[in-house]
Amino acid sequence: MPLDTAMFEGHSVNRSAAERRCATLAGRRSVKKDYQAAWLVNAIRCIDLTTLAGDDTRARVRRLCAKARQPLAGHILDGLGLRDQGVQVGAVCVYPTMVGHAVAALDGSGIPVASVATGFPAGLMPLHLRLEEIRWAVAEGAQEIDIVISRELALTRNWQALHDEIAAMREACGAAHMKAILATGELETLSNVYAASMVAMQAGADFIKTSTGKEGVNATLPVSLTMLRALRDYGQITGHRIGFKPAGGMKHAKEAIAWQVLMKEELGRDWLNPDLFRFGASSMLADIERQLDHHVTGRYAASSRHALA
Repeated sequence: MPLDTAMFEGHSVNRSAAERRCATLAGRRSVKKDYQAAWLVNAIRCIDLTTLAGDDTRARVRRLCAKARQPLAGHILDGLGLRDQGVQVGAVCVYPTMVGHAVAALDGSGIPVASVATGFPAGLMPLHLRLEEIRWAVAEGAQEIDIVISRELALTRNWQALHDEIAAMREACGAAHMKAILATGELETLSNVYAASMVAMQAGADFIKTSTGKEGVNATLPVSLTMLRALRDYGQITGHRIGFKPAGGMKHAKEAIAWQVLMKEELGRDWLNPDLFRFGASSMLADIERQLDHHVTGRYAASSRHALA
């Protein structure tokens, strides 16, 4: 849709109130035993299993994809009664040059391959090169593209230029889903986070995402609450549902539950499915598997028993 600044200009965000709201989530919404196990299994379904390292290789991507196909050990699946339920992650996310390896390794699994693009993580490349990187990744087989916005345009509140860039990226993605990474740790204020969320959605983003995972501050609950309120407001005005992806800094199973509780309370049950919610938190998978192992066996295994990939 065209840029409509009336949807976000003048909307202030009370940081202290957002922080108080999020501080109550874990204490007031505790889930235990079988219910906790169910929430953790659901979190696995929403994980974008990711490797974005400078020393990525075909072998590493293949190991990651094998983990994506079977994120839980066999005895855990048996103990939970999920052996035949097809528990898999939401997607595998890699750099553009690794997309071909991931597509081959996931053939027949139904797990989509996501690729970062547009000069990830800083995004400081000429626009035509960022658009060409998107087209190249899609041609390699990526079904989802995680783009990064120009933080300068958000910080200077040049919303029209930001909208036009994201809209051009949306067009370059074609049939692939586009997740717009806002790099919220670099946007300075929650009001900027709200505004950038609205601009990204107006420009055609299928998901809005908190962070690249490379910033000093990544996904936090107050930032996520601000983005979810933007999602809710946008949906009420337009009738369109947009997905959400927190990413970076999440390592523990209890965080998976906290974010899901936030999603359910703010947006409802539909946003606990991978078509509208994803985690960018690969290291969290190991702790989720460890907690589910304890649920099944009554014992905590060493962390090395549940290596990520």
